[in-house]
Amino acid sequence: MASLLLSRRDLDFLLYEWLDVELLTKRPRYAEHSRETFDSVLDLSEQMATKHFRPHNKKSDANEPSFDGTTVHLIPEIKQALDVFGLSGLIAGAMDESIGGMQLPSVVAGACFAWFQAANVGTASYPFLTIGNANLLQKYGTPEIVDAYVRPMVEGRFFGTMCLSEPQAGSSLSDVTTRAEPQDDGTYRIFGNKMWISGGEHELSDNIVHLVLAKIPGGPPGVKGISLFVVPKHVVETGERNDVVLAGLNHKMGFRGTTNTLLNFGEGVHRPGGQPGAVGFLVGEQHRGLAYMFTMMNEARIGVGSGAMALGYTGYLQSLDYARTRPQGRPIASKDPTQPQVPIIEHADVKRMLLAQKSYVEGALALLLYCNRLVDEEKTAETEEERAKATLLLDVLTPIAKSWPSQWCLEANSLAIQVLGGYGYTREYDVEQLYRDNRLNPIHEGTHGIQGLDLLGRKVVMQGGAGLTLLHETVTATIHRAGAERSEVASLRAAIDRVVEVTAALWSTGDVETALANSTVYLEAVGHVVLAWIWLEQLLATEGREGEFYDGKRQAARYFFRYELPKTGPMLDLLASLDRTTVEMSDTWF
Repeated sequence: MASLLLSRRDLDFLLYEWLDVELLTKRPRYAEHSRETFDSVLDLSEQMATKHFRPHNKKSDANEPSFDGTTVHLIPEIKQALDVFGLSGLIAGAMDESIGGMQLPSVVAGACFAWFQAANVGTASYPFLTIGNANLLQKYGTPEIVDAYVRPMVEGRFFGTMCLSEPQAGSSLSDVTTRAEPQDDGTYRIFGNKMWISGGEHELSDNIVHLVLAKIPGGPPGVKGISLFVVPKHVVETGERNDVVLAGLNHKMGFRGTTNTLLNFGEGVHRPGGQPGAVGFLVGEQHRGLAYMFTMMNEARIGVGSGAMALGYTGYLQSLDYARTRPQGRPIASKDPTQPQVPIIEHADVKRMLLAQKSYVEGALALLLYCNRLVDEEKTAETEEERAKATLLLDVLTPIAKSWPSQWCLEANSLAIQVLGGYGYTREYDVEQLYRDNRLNPIHEGTHGIQGLDLLGRKVVMQGGAGLTLLHETVTATIHRAGAERSEVASLRAAIDRVVEVTAALWSTGDVETALANSTVYLEAVGHVVLAWIWLEQLLATEGREGEFYDGKRQAARYFFRYELPKTGPMLDLLASLDRTTVEMSDTWF
């Protein structure tokens, strides 16, 4: 029986028939791999996700973490699943062999992890954060930090977090007030509070490695004065419990298996060596912490998009399965009540909802695997020019890869509920939980508003507009491959050309406030154009191939170009008008 988590057939199509990941094995980094090893680790991921992660998904949702003033309590199945995950070596799937990794291509590792996100996104959050934490410290940490904290994370014995937000600052990182006071022994003492810290306290691992943004007294103001520190729950070097204290748990509408915390650093509850403050170890140079943290943040943004996709994908498959087995009503042309009812999948509007879901989730999966493929190009492309192009294109696509699945795969979850009708919003079926879980992703790792500002305010204008130029060239190259006879080509060419034109118009006035006023609309419009390009790429990969799977791909592409891409026209018109309705709204008029 086919899985209701993800479609392995779709993964095989994207990995081998579209992205041709087998070619990567010709590069030195991946030379020890083959399609056989890729398939083996994909099989293992599906099996582990199905056997160890999915069974407790509803139980962890119904039994949230609790705190008795001393210890955080979670259902035991979470630790059991994570212990299995740690033993599998998948935490280090894409990491260097020298650190204990498998050196899998990022695109394969991303496909593997999507199984766990689809099965149980709450439990999957712990290794998700740990992998990003370890990747950052491998890049910027000292050998001592790597030995003390990264290697145990790779082995699954320690877990990691990222501590950015504060109660009074939220996403405005320039306003963080956590401070780091230097000590004579080269360490720092950390004082402050961090809010919304996923995985911030638990008993699931031997240690928790917090990556904390803080300011060293006397440094520059704003984000230029932020430094990055490793602040462990237990200081490995001394064996002491660090002064990191759980102030309380946040109770969210989804991701309930993930502890979400308010942490206090340096309150004096635990005082290593009898001194006040939490022991911290500087990562890299002083005052460059935010730049380092973007390594994890950008990885996490793609990972959040992947989680949103996975939740949307499993919701789609579950609603598809329901629609095939639920009899209700009769064909419109048949008025005979004595005739048997038909499965609801035979009704046109149900087909519309399923086709919309298919176009969203399969498009998002393809986009995210493409982004991970760019990570592999960054690492292993033959020339410096090719590596630089991959980095630039990934920079442009990252806010889209985070936000588009978070918006449209959430819409897929909403449609899945609609397909199930009254059953859809009951807790007896998974789709209502999938919607609640996915509703967090439009906020995780930066809201749509933040991603829109990033795309329009930074990514498409950086290096003199090189990022947008490269995106346009990449889409245009696909258009040329497709040939003028395809109906999709003209509409995509017009849309991507219009994006370039509208971007220039937005910045032509020199009025930053007006240019950025509708950046979220810009994000949505450009995201839809990018997904149309991704669907054209998939359409080209079906050429010369027959069968129901490929017919389904072609129909989903047709749907996206007929129903979704036209939505960008009014959005781009609004942007081109330099509309100031929102800017000119007074708070007293609400």
